[in-house]
Amino acid sequence: MKAIRSNRVFSAIAVATALVVGGPAFAFTACQVTDTGGIDDNSFNQTAWKGVQDAIEDFGIEGRFLESTAETDYEANINSLIDGACDIIVTVGFLLGDATRDAALANPDQPFSIVDFAYDPEIPNVLGQVYATDQAAFLAGYLAAGMTETKIVGTFGGINIPPVTIFMDGFVKGVEHWNAAKDDAVEVLGWNLEDREGLFTNNFDNLDDGRAFAQNLYDEGADIVLPVAGPVGLGSATLADELGIDQLKIIGVDADLYFTDTERQHVYLTSITKRMDATVRAVIEATMKGEFEGGLLVGTLENGGVGLAPFHDMDGLVPDDLKAELEALRVGIIDGSISVSD
Repeated sequence: MKAIRSNRVFSAIAVATALVVGGPAFAFTACQVTDTGGIDDNSFNQTAWKGVQDAIEDFGIEGRFLESTAETDYEANINSLIDGACDIIVTVGFLLGDATRDAALANPDQPFSIVDFAYDPEIPNVLGQVYATDQAAFLAGYLAAGMTETKIVGTFGGINIPPVTIFMDGFVKGVEHWNAAKDDAVEVLGWNLEDREGLFTNNFDNLDDGRAFAQNLYDEGADIVLPVAGPVGLGSATLADELGIDQLKIIGVDADLYFTDTERQHVYLTSITKRMDATVRAVIEATMKGEFEGGLLVGTLENGGVGLAPFHDMDGLVPDDLKAELEALRVGIIDGSISVSD
């Protein structure tokens, strides 16, 4: 593999089912290019890589990843893998949209899949993986409105891009649904649905920003905060850990952060999960079977692509009637009787 501008190159080798003299022979290789958050970001890069790892375990394939340390690495990393005998190249994150498109158009026989991006018009050799996270975020907003003591909750994002703001949209709509149902007036700080303006750190990796933005929301009265900023949210969790959960609770995103942020797991009321691991694994399996097709794969509440994580340590704090209401809302979103997306 030729030199690239990334800080880590990793190859995960499964126990091969076919052997040749001198070592294992792999019939299939899945490759991943991360966004700048890194492969162990406790968020979307790590969750997508788990999908590759699951495929390694289940199908006996090889998996490799390249980490991007800056946006300028995207094109170079993807092009490095073009020459690396990858049967499928998975790029992770909305910001890799342009680089993935350019590489796919230049290499029409190479299958690609990109997490958090949909092309219009579609590109025949690219399968987009997108997620109706506003459905699960709607439930999280309703939960937050039902749990807040101050009647103020908050949110902020990493960058003002659709895969981020879709969480914030659903969260606000869930709070609004609570207010309408309960004749209440819970306020959401950090995001305005109408003018599409809100709080953004403009990065996905600065934990100090996560702490500072959560502090500002807390100072304005918010006792539950939803950071939609990848690893930045770990800074918010640190603040909640110091203040105590009676003062500030956090709602995680992407993965169930109770399991990935184990040092601060007690601060998470829940997490809005995106099953990127499941969709990445499914794309790899389809490609192995010769069933790869470009287009779009959408994760929803109905197919398990998105969801609301368990309450874990806070389960006893959530009233049973609120749990029942959340389940009824989940069913309503799935059957279409409750509208979430515009």
